[in-house]
Amino acid sequence: MRRVAIQGEMGSFHDIAAHEYFRSEQIQLICCSTFEEVFENIKRDSTVIGMLAIENTIAGSLLHNYDLMRSSGTTIVGEHKLHIQHCICCLPDDDWATVTEVHSHPVALMQCRGFLANHPDMKAVEAEDTAGAAQYISSHGCRGWAAICHPDAARMYGLKVLEDHIEDNKHNFTRFLVVSNPRKADFLRPLEKSDKASLVFSLPHAEGSLSKVLTILSFYDINLTKIQSLPIIGHEWEYLFYVDVTFSSLTRYRQSIDAIIPLTSELKILGEYQE
Repeated sequence: MRRVAIQGEMGSFHDIAAHEYFRSEQIQLICCSTFEEVFENIKRDSTVIGMLAIENTIAGSLLHNYDLMRSSGTTIVGEHKLHIQHCICCLPDDDWATVTEVHSHPVALMQCRGFLANHPDMKAVEAEDTAGAAQYISSHGCRGWAAICHPDAARMYGLKVLEDHIEDNKHNFTRFLVVSNPRKADFLRPLEKSDKASLVFSLPHAEGSLSKVLTILSFYDINLTKIQSLPIIGHEWEYLFYVDVTFSSLTRYRQSIDAIIPLTSELKILGEYQE
């Protein structure tokens, strides 16, 4: 049985992503309040696997998770893209006429701005988790409160779905990363089948330094799928570059890494895995 640490409650999008990724296996969830707690569980027990959101097609990147991942010493062993579907739900005795507040994670509220704009009488209240908001309303019998969450979470906590598919963009996806202790990585993914890698590096503060790295990657037929820059705290105008690349030849990819190392500072491979 896989032990998977997630941020959020049962029924959260992290829960759904974990069950989809490990669909053919039994998993035991470790529900955490924060992403920091996810990495703490992996540090305490090397058999624990972490599932964490890293970017959303609407809300963009979860920048804090990049920093947590880099400093945690974990390795990325896989990824999963989940279609995000939101509903509004409440206690069975409530209805449109009685709901005055809607609770959810701030990202979920942002993803349903159009729906909320059409219901100005409902006060939007931020919560730590989508499923956690549903669980709280159910366990505390909060009359007049509603939650925005996945419909599976609404059913799990016995709430009534007032309306489904309330997200603004019906093509909304979140990308999740699967991380583990590096010593356990080979048991979770066959390295020889890897066709994607995540890297982080800094560059000298010199003209054309990033362009040189990108040129070398292109020469080795390495496809750049994402680049995210974050400032290095305490070093003005210096940045860490988080890069995702895909490749068809593991050998060519390894050669490209050897070629760019002299041009970078503190290059670190965050993970090699299947796209």
